[in-house]
Amino acid sequence: MRTHARPEAPRGRRTMAELGEADEAELQRLVAAEQQKAQFTAQVHHFMELCWDKCVEKPGNRLDSRTENCLSSCVDRFIDTTLAITSRFAQIVQKGGQ
Repeated sequence: MRTHARPEAPRGRRTMAELGEADEAELQRLVAAEQQKAQFTAQVHHFMELCWDKCVEKPGNRLDSRTENCLSSCVDRFIDTTLAITSRFAQIVQKGGQ
């Protein structure tokens, strides 16, 4: 009768069941960081679409000055808003940690 042996993890690697609390916390932190990156990237793409739809009437080989100014203003508003939100979250986190 054959017994089904569980495959061994390569040396230096552990299976999920073998992770300790510290390892599990680190894994959760890494997953959360990757999720935040993905969310930020999605927001940037969405914002780019909004600016494009707002500013570009007909794509061509070059941007006219009106379109260029519109895109620049749109991006500036995005950066200013992002900085304000980031600053506010930092204040909230700092107050919560006191």
